[in-house]
Amino acid sequence: MEFAERLQPLRSNVFADMDRAKFLARAAGKDVIDLSLGSSDLPVAAHIIDAIAHSLSDSSTHGYLLFNGTKSFREAAASWYEQKFGISVNPETEVLPLIGSQEGTAHLPLAVLNPGDFALLLDPGYPSHAGGVYLAGGQIYPMPLLAENQFLPVFDDIPKTVLAQSKMMVLSYPHNPTTAIAPLAFFDKAVAFCREHRLVLVHDFPYVDLVFDDAVGAVPPCPPSDSGKEEEYRKLKAPSIFQADRDKSVSIEFFTLSKSYNMGGFRVGYAIGNPEIIQALRQVKAAVDFNQYQGILNGAIAALTGPQDTVKTSVETFRKRRDTFVRALQNIGWQVPIPPATMYVWAKLPEPWALDSVKFCTQLVENTGVAASPGAGFGKSGEGYVRFALVESPEILAEAVRRIAE
Repeated sequence: MEFAERLQPLRSNVFADMDRAKFLARAAGKDVIDLSLGSSDLPVAAHIIDAIAHSLSDSSTHGYLLFNGTKSFREAAASWYEQKFGISVNPETEVLPLIGSQEGTAHLPLAVLNPGDFALLLDPGYPSHAGGVYLAGGQIYPMPLLAENQFLPVFDDIPKTVLAQSKMMVLSYPHNPTTAIAPLAFFDKAVAFCREHRLVLVHDFPYVDLVFDDAVGAVPPCPPSDSGKEEEYRKLKAPSIFQADRDKSVSIEFFTLSKSYNMGGFRVGYAIGNPEIIQALRQVKAAVDFNQYQGILNGAIAALTGPQDTVKTSVETFRKRRDTFVRALQNIGWQVPIPPATMYVWAKLPEPWALDSVKFCTQLVENTGVAASPGAGFGKSGEGYVRFALVESPEILAEAVRRIAE
């Protein structure tokens, strides 16, 4: 049986290899501490669950849900964004519901790229960004992220021959896996670059809220309500791409409720962006799916419009875990920087492991039961690093480091 050639780049999957390693460790009797997946272990807030539960007994929510039926959700998303960033959003033309933001980042290349076109992607970066380009028949130009450049790409290093064939650039800050934050000045430069070279600028923004207070210039507890205080918005530590592209000329931004609201399993997200880009993505989406169950969107509306205390609590929980884990690693001699954002620790591997992160992670789970993600799984420039997800209690994280020390 023969399958499409577009599947070839998808056959190699480091994370599937690690999943097998975890299975073998459990089969051998190891007590596995799984720090390899960025799936929050924190509970969904009660008022969100109540909204979903109430919907279950309402038969009007049980049918197919088309675009016009998502109006209340789109309005909630637009209002949430306007309150957070002070930029107006049209819920009819500039918002699109998604079955998780990964649906959007994977499908958008089908709307933007012709076979052979280049997409400029972060290296290391989130794997689904590359998967969508491959499925669209596009080519990938990896933009290396190096510590000496604060894990930001250098646009001047992109070859002119590549730019001539490029149609889109994908950014994502706060960044998975490096935990880096991009300042607004960087986004200003990115927008100007994409305008100059006629590129669609994609910003994947799942960690919008997971920025720690001790990050320099961190997001204030509440954005200012005075629309005249634009400069305060421009100082937000985790800025939106539309603070640089205020007229939405070339950009689209993806949001998810998986991280801020711990709703990963509910698969709910949305895109905000240039109306033409939103419409193009909507056309692709219409060909492959409808929307989520209305009850899930009702829960998402409750999340976006209800109390935000649980978001702050989640951020503080991950900060405490970060501090415990980093301090424990430093105490055993593994010096790692303190992450300013996200739910991860990005650790440079010591010798003799610096050139084989897959071997390190495989042997780590085999010998200790501690599972982590090899940096090589995020791209060539991720080699020499390992990513730990802070998805366990401080006590279990301390136990994981004790095992690593052995």
